[in-house]
Amino acid sequence: MQLFDPKATSPLIPVLNLEESEVQRQMTICNACRYCEGFCAVFPAMTRRLEFAQADIHYLANLCHNCGACLSACQYAAPHEFAVNVPKAMAKVRLDTYVEYAWPPALGKLYQRNGLTLALASGFGLALFLCLALMVMGNLFKAMPGGNFYGIFPHNTLALMFGTVFGFAVLALTMGVRRFWRTVSPPQATLSLKTSAALEATANVAQLKYLDGGHGQGCNNADDAFTLWRRRFHHLTFYGFLLCFAATAVATLYHFLLDWSAPYPILSMPVLLGIAGGVGLLLGPAGLLWMNLRRNPQQGDEKQKPMDRGFIALLLLVSASGLALLAFRESTALGLLLAVHLGLVMAFFLTMPYSKFAHGIFRSAALLKHAIEKRQPNPTNTGSD
Repeated sequence: MQLFDPKATSPLIPVLNLEESEVQRQMTICNACRYCEGFCAVFPAMTRRLEFAQADIHYLANLCHNCGACLSACQYAAPHEFAVNVPKAMAKVRLDTYVEYAWPPALGKLYQRNGLTLALASGFGLALFLCLALMVMGNLFKAMPGGNFYGIFPHNTLALMFGTVFGFAVLALTMGVRRFWRTVSPPQATLSLKTSAALEATANVAQLKYLDGGHGQGCNNADDAFTLWRRRFHHLTFYGFLLCFAATAVATLYHFLLDWSAPYPILSMPVLLGIAGGVGLLLGPAGLLWMNLRRNPQQGDEKQKPMDRGFIALLLLVSASGLALLAFRESTALGLLLAVHLGLVMAFFLTMPYSKFAHGIFRSAALLKHAIEKRQPNPTNTGSD
């Protein structure tokens, strides 16, 4: 029996594009099979639906962690005529959601152009601009006592530049995920949000729970072997980023509350947090890049690899330049290294709302919706006890 007729549309029902129609087709097959029901959050969420509207497809696509476990286990994968490949189908729709929910909407197309070349060009272009500015000021190869980089760029100048760019990035991501949430979740979902659901979603994000393949052994390689390294490299990247952010936050508190200005000694809290975060942002992205180069092309959308690699490359360069700046901050290379690092950081912030960074924000929202749904009656259970 056909549960959903894609031709039966009305002005109030969005017409599905090819990628969304393919997810709808595959979810209908998976909903009848249900062999993968215990693998990840996608399949329990799928079983709560008999039909898959556009909002459901966008939600499920962002709930998918692209671990590949369901593809490796699927009896209907190619060469079967059904050709079920959930990771690839979901990955294609995810990119569509990033474009559709981007803010401002006109910048959504940047997701399709934000590749390795653009990431490197923007980073080194901004670094070159800052180098030229320092050259004019005579500070490009000037040592500062104690490595005081505020003698190169004044504090207020840096705060204004990066505060503006970072503020825009946060605003753009917030508005984008807000549009996504309002589309995939009815108003009553937010009203029914409970502390337990929020805590569960937070724990799932922090643990990267659904990168364990549903059995604790991890994702699948091209040879179908299990590995937890993708999860570990994601953890290094995620917590490395948070540690670097914490280092900046602590330094800001030192500056404004304690009137203690940088540079800080090696054993101070901002520097120790920055070193730990920098190491994490070297090892994590390096591992993810290595796995990206070896990834089974059937487990994702090949068209998104340039965006993935551009994001990873910027993270690597930001971390490497930051650690180099710390190591040589009392030398004449201070100005040059500072310009390169700041240029790369600014490029990262500028592209952040339209890069692979968005997948973590949208996926967190999808995990929160899943945690809320689990605490509600299953609408497909219509029988009586």
